[in-house]
Amino acid sequence: MTVHTDRLTATTPTGATTANPTGPIPVPPAGSARLDVEAVSGALMGAWAETRHAARERAARPELHRPLDVTVAEHRERTSEQMVLLAQENVSWPMLPEHLGGPNDNGGNVAGFEELVVADPSLQIKAGVQWGLFTSAIVQLGNEEQQKAWVPDAMSLTIPGAFAMTEIGHGSDVQSLATTATYDPTAEEWVIHTPFRAAWKEFLGNAALDAKAATVFARLITKGVDHGVHCFYVPVRDGDGTLLPGVRSEDDGPKGGLNGIDNGRLAFQQVRVPRTNLLNRYGDVTADGSYSSPIDSPGRRFFTMLGTLVQGRVSLDGSAVRASQLALHIAITYATQRRQFTAADPTRETVLMDYQSHLHRLLPKLASTYAGAFSHEQLLQAFDDVFSGRTDDPEAREDLETLAAALKPTSTRLALDTVQECREACGGAGFIAENQLVGLHQDLDVYATFEGDNTVLMQLVAKRLLSDYTSELKSVDRAGIGRFIAQRAEVLAKRHTPWARLAQDLSDRGNPRRAFDSMRQSDFQEEMLTSRARVKVEEVALSLRPAAKMSPAEAASEVNKHQVEMLEAAQAHADLVRWRAFTTAIEQFEDEATRSVLTDVRDLFGLTTIEDDLAWFLLSGMISAQRGRQINSDLRRLLWRLRPHVLDLVAAFDVRPGHVRAPIALGGEQERQDEAAAYFRAQRASHDAPVSEKSLRDKEKTAKREAGRRSGTKP
Repeated sequence: MTVHTDRLTATTPTGATTANPTGPIPVPPAGSARLDVEAVSGALMGAWAETRHAARERAARPELHRPLDVTVAEHRERTSEQMVLLAQENVSWPMLPEHLGGPNDNGGNVAGFEELVVADPSLQIKAGVQWGLFTSAIVQLGNEEQQKAWVPDAMSLTIPGAFAMTEIGHGSDVQSLATTATYDPTAEEWVIHTPFRAAWKEFLGNAALDAKAATVFARLITKGVDHGVHCFYVPVRDGDGTLLPGVRSEDDGPKGGLNGIDNGRLAFQQVRVPRTNLLNRYGDVTADGSYSSPIDSPGRRFFTMLGTLVQGRVSLDGSAVRASQLALHIAITYATQRRQFTAADPTRETVLMDYQSHLHRLLPKLASTYAGAFSHEQLLQAFDDVFSGRTDDPEAREDLETLAAALKPTSTRLALDTVQECREACGGAGFIAENQLVGLHQDLDVYATFEGDNTVLMQLVAKRLLSDYTSELKSVDRAGIGRFIAQRAEVLAKRHTPWARLAQDLSDRGNPRRAFDSMRQSDFQEEMLTSRARVKVEEVALSLRPAAKMSPAEAASEVNKHQVEMLEAAQAHADLVRWRAFTTAIEQFEDEATRSVLTDVRDLFGLTTIEDDLAWFLLSGMISAQRGRQINSDLRRLLWRLRPHVLDLVAAFDVRPGHVRAPIALGGEQERQDEAAAYFRAQRASHDAPVSEKSLRDKEKTAKREAGRRSGTKP
């Protein structure tokens, strides 16, 4: 793997080669452990490294970058022009199956798409709407004849499209959509209708201005039977951009971010489309109105249809990780150059990165971003396996959907928190638009609620975990279930007594090093994170057992009482997935120094995750008070160990100057610091430099003391 060097990298492991070895930062001597940046960068690029390289070259081009200080209209126009460039370069061609002339490289398509976030998130999401949603719906839900009829124009932007799923009144609750598609057998047409205001399609990219067609999700009704939500291809504008009869549109106007996209609303008043405009892979209607489907269960049919569109969540997971990498690159580069206060050195101020508080606010985010990058690679592999057909079965799809539902909320929340922390860590400079961080936060804000609201997705994960837990008990007879429940109840009860904690305290007493050694061991971290994930599921499952004998309304109420615990169990599962992915990645490196540095980063992630939920570990009796007190000091020790490697760790992200575009991270700050240092050196060396009042008074006091000493009197 060739790593390109057209980016800022450090020539030494530390931000300051002249750091005082007696100072607080343990600068390792020359020849000590050093990260192999090229190897780590290659691992982070993953299986589609060449695709990512090409996409990063594209994202560095100025004509694709997010503009500053433009109106919403100007930003929309620029983004539409950028879309034409992407279409001309066939950037989404890898997604096409072989019979449409493509390579069926779904993983490569998503990998390349993720890189656009560092160019302009508006461009990325508009491309995602056009090809990842609108076109993908036709490819994944339509038959071959429909694909050949509509996909070429969608790929070339001859037909810009909208993905009309979400409604004002239901948001993430797609199964309850109110838009109807009623079949008229006399005309062999579907009648698409929006029955009331809350059923308007909302937040649709391309809907306000550009879309000429939409893939509309509506309730399929034929012969008086509602067969649930299906997808229909519906033209909405003519070639001149005029709305077609019965189609209504409204502009969402300025948003908190992503203002290069013309989000809007669509409604349909008895709009008719041919019978063949039903995307019929999972449900079809004959000319006389008879419905058929290869999937008998309406619920399973619905979730299968939605599962074909999981790539949106997969791509947002990777995009959020890439955005975190960009923010950390800017903030950490700046922090190794920006100097503030002179407590450690009377003639030279201290770089921000040498302050413990700065390490504490940025390095845990760096560790989480590494964990997110390695877990995303596993998700991308699973996605490609399913969508390429290599492992496309119901279980594999369910596993993919669960993994995507766990990682997308985790990475998007991490990205928002990371960008904000990086913004604050750069002080006022971080608030200047040209340094990217405020704009990046604005654009990423909606990532937490689209393509599946984060809270709703975590509920899906929790339900899957509870289902898997229940399945474990299906093979146990009635008496065995009783014994199992009793045993688990006993174990849970013991965790809430002091005996387990007391035994751990006694073994650690007087030996903090023993506690540190064990917590740095991967076996210990995995045991803690695994037990936490499983116990949280068990506690919810045992609490919900009475719901099995309740009426549906009572059962729903009982589940609602434990919703917060369900979300916590899902988050514990996501943390475990990321920790294991990180550990697996470390095992692939042969260089011992690289393994050592990355293990420290993994330990920082693992121990931070444990500390974040330390109250639960303590109350559950899984960690003793002695070890609980030790974690914080262990984390501080890891921060000092990793300080010399921070620039290498961000260099492995392969963030290039064309991606950064932030003057504070492109040498501007270093130039200012060098100029200031040269000025003060020259001033100290001159004979006519002004003398500070404090130094003058100090000299006077010294002279008085010396005079008193010589005269034998007190000064």
